[in-house]
Amino acid sequence: MQILQVSAEYFPLLKTGGLADVAGALPQALQPLGCEVRPLLPGFAAMLDGLAEPVEVGRCLTPWSQPLRLLRGWLREPAGASSASAGIQAYVVESAELYLRPGGPYETPDKQPHADNQRRFAALCWVAARLAEGFDPSWRPDLVHGHDWHAGLVPAYLAAAGSRVPCLFTVHNLAYQGLFPRADYEGLGLPAHWFRPEGLEFYGQLSFMKAGLYYADRLSTVSPSYAREIQSPEFGCGLDGLLRHRQTVLSGILNGIDERVWNPLHDPHLPVNYGSDSLELRAGNKAALQAELGLEVRPELPLFTVVSRLTEQKGLPLVLAGCEALVRQGAQLLVLGGGDQALEAAFAAKAAQHPGRVAVRLGYDEALSHRIFGGGDVTLVPSRFEPCGLTQLYGLAYGCLPLVRRVGGLADTVTDADLVTLDEGQASGVVFDRMEQGDFDHAVRRMLALYRRPADWRQLQQTGMRQPLHWGDAAARYQALYRVMLNSTTLAGGR
Repeated sequence: MQILQVSAEYFPLLKTGGLADVAGALPQALQPLGCEVRPLLPGFAAMLDGLAEPVEVGRCLTPWSQPLRLLRGWLREPAGASSASAGIQAYVVESAELYLRPGGPYETPDKQPHADNQRRFAALCWVAARLAEGFDPSWRPDLVHGHDWHAGLVPAYLAAAGSRVPCLFTVHNLAYQGLFPRADYEGLGLPAHWFRPEGLEFYGQLSFMKAGLYYADRLSTVSPSYAREIQSPEFGCGLDGLLRHRQTVLSGILNGIDERVWNPLHDPHLPVNYGSDSLELRAGNKAALQAELGLEVRPELPLFTVVSRLTEQKGLPLVLAGCEALVRQGAQLLVLGGGDQALEAAFAAKAAQHPGRVAVRLGYDEALSHRIFGGGDVTLVPSRFEPCGLTQLYGLAYGCLPLVRRVGGLADTVTDADLVTLDEGQASGVVFDRMEQGDFDHAVRRMLALYRRPADWRQLQQTGMRQPLHWGDAAARYQALYRVMLNSTTLAGGR
């Protein structure tokens, strides 16, 4: 099978969140299963820099007369990956006007959305449809797989072209929908009458996410629980009715982690490597991490950590409100992340108030995140909603026990520690239910009680580290879904 994968991010070239990790790992995981996956990426500077041996496939104009150049080359692999893992060809849409500018992939330096994001990602989607129809004479996909709202117009462009190439659309986070004013629909090259509730219109706006949900042949999310949750008003972000209508073609496939990148036995970012049978070696990582971040170097203090975008979605107000009690009970808190300026300031204030006990590093630091999972004791993920969550998976793999809310992929991956699950050897973390401060604080106390029971603590670490977290099962499910799609003659939406 030849699969064209469309995404705005790709690890290790460009990452703002878990989307990049999935987009970077899935092509490699599918390769042994007979799937040749070629990513299609927007021409951000990091993507162009990471494309080796680029050749020009062709030039074209978008429906709004924007000149584009399509490049094909080989993608740079993650640091430490074996030579056997190399060999992913990819396409990059080159347009300095669209993609080469200050700021991040979606925002200006002052954190405002780029004013032309609708055209920047419509161009990516439009090129995907062109590739499906043979724009590269040397390679033509059997199927297109688009990720999140940035790829939402791919199935719409395929439908508008009358393409018979099927499209899978994967939702990583329904809350980010790619919404734009009605006027931005003009010139995108899609039929005018498609701007309606049975199409791309969402309460008077253009919705890239809705386009993907409506026109794709099949839909998937990144965990089974999230696939169920988004069909409810609570989690559906206004799209639950459409998702219930399309529930027969909606699947939930749990993400894995890339063991080439996330493996404490071989991780080059750790001062000391270790495995599930040598957990005593983690003490060296913890001491080094405490020293690096200005925390008291005391092994007996449990180190709670946050590695996250700093947003309301992640439940971080619970962590802020619980910080005083956590410190009072003899624990430390380490936060790595960026995002909401009010949350950034609040966490920085906590660090200033509790030197040696609370540390904050604002921004994104891939290497430091590895050291945190390799040296921290607890990873906090008390999310309001969580499509899959990779943080808790990294915590499980590194023996940094997850404390999570029972929602989405968190519910699918962490088994709460109680007398039964401890006795049966199934417990892997602490789970709480309600988005209430009392529930979170009680979960913290439960985690502290476990920390004071070294044998139980080690058992939980080993249970998490030994469970299958790799991409093998997920890749097999994607391959099976691709086969179903290729064997089906039913096309969705306007096709």
